[in-house]
Formats: sequence, structure tokens, C-alpha cells
Amino acid sequence: MPHAATIDGTRIAYQVRGEGQPLVLLAGQSNNHTCWDPIRSDFEGHRTVTLDWRGTGASDKPDEVYSTRGFAQDVVAVLDDLGLNSANIYGTSMGGRVAQWLAIDHPERIDALVLGCTSPGAAHGYERSQEIRKALADPARTDRVLLELMYTPGWLAQNPGPYYVLGDTSMPSYAKGRHLVASNRHEAWDGLPSITAPTLILHGSDDIFSPAANAQLLADRIPGARVELIEGARHAYFHEFRSVASPAVLAFLAAQDRTQHGA
Repeated sequence: MPHAATIDGTRIAYQVRGEGQPLVLLAGQSNNHTCWDPIRSDFEGHRTVTLDWRGTGASDKPDEVYSTRGFAQDVVAVLDDLGLNSANIYGTSMGGRVAQWLAIDHPERIDALVLGCTSPGAAHGYERSQEIRKALADPARTDRVLLELMYTPGWLAQNPGPYYVLGDTSMPSYAKGRHLVASNRHEAWDGLPSITAPTLILHGSDDIFSPAANAQLLADRIPGARVELIEGARHAYFHEFRSVASPAVLAFLAAQDRTQHGA
């Protein structure tokens, strides 16, 4: 598996599949590239690029401060290692937070931007309720608590697993903590108006893990951004409602490609 070397010497594992216009897929907090396995085939026709965040998968796991802005630098290192001047970026949850920093700090590297089930940060965004926070922090909780925030009961009843959004089980405990802090400290509000990439914002209408109101909040802050709410979907809309979400992403990317190339 190839690795990219970051500015600080950390090795970031990445994976490439397919041919076509590059599409970088960025997973949520504490998840590695396998989060995309259930739907990666939806993006055939694109050269899909995934990576293992530092602290996960086959990447290095330094015990130091992580940040969403720093994760964005790791993505740039992967692009550089692949010789890609630019790419389409699709990030969900914490991956969407990282994608915001990519678009702010490296506008020339992004052809089109898709932000899924994410927020601008706690200071200005809509946060999950205290009840949810307590449930997630309870040492006695089971993965079921998290799964019910991700998927509808009907879908869970029909899909016994495996699930791909519960985090990388091989992560050291310190790395899980570093990821949590990085996501919680995300704050990109001031930089959002500077984003120049064409932007699509996707969100499940019934998402209370990252409340759906964040979608319009981001759209109002990012010039020209467009929102698509996926009715009935929770946080992991991209899995359960893939028949709606993946075509929406593909249609958006195709439209941007036509615009950029005058076709």
C-alpha cells in the first residue's frame, strides 16, 4: 500500500481505484478508508482516492495534537504523492470539516466540493443535544446507540452488518481521543466565505448527530453553495440512501465538469 510523507514526516496510507477524473473521498472521525467500501463502486468512472487518517489504518499514529486543518495538509500530501494538481473532494462528517479547510487553504487543488453531514464548528454551528452527548459518553453504551444515530430502525433491522461507521477498531485509545478533540475543535466559520470551489452540501433531514440545520448554515456562508436534503435519512445517509446520495454527487460533478470544459 502506498504512503505519502507529510511535512512533519508522518506517513499517510492511501488507496487508489479506477480511472477517470480524480475524486478524493474523506471519511468521518476515527474511521479509515474502509468507510467507503460499501459505496465506492457507485463512483466508477472516477479515479477514487481514499486515505487512512493519521491515527488510523495503515497510517502512522503519532501521539500528538491533531486538527482538521492539519488533516487537510495530510490530504495535500497524498495529492502531491499522486502528482495530482487538483481533484474533486467529497467529505462526510469530520471528513467534511477537513474538506472545508482544503477549500479555504488550498483553493487551487479543488475542482468541485461536496460536503456531507457536516458543520462549520461548534461556535457557530448547530450541535447535537446534551442527551446525545451523555449517551455517547456513557461507558456502558453499546454500538447500538451510535448505529441508531447513523441509520433508521428499518434499515438496521434488514442489515445486520458489518457496519463501517463505528470507527477503526485497531486505533490506539490515544488516537481516538486525538480524533475526537480535532473534530470538536473544528472552527472554519471565518474562512468559509473565501471558498471558491463549486459546492454541493448533502445532509439527511433526520440527522440529529450533526443536526440538519447545519446544511443551510454552510450554504449561506459559502458563495454559490447548493443544499440537497435527503428526506428520512440520518447521519450515514451515504450508505442507507446511496440510491439518492451517490447519483446526486455524480450529477453535480458531471455538471461542474461540463461547465469547466465548456461541453
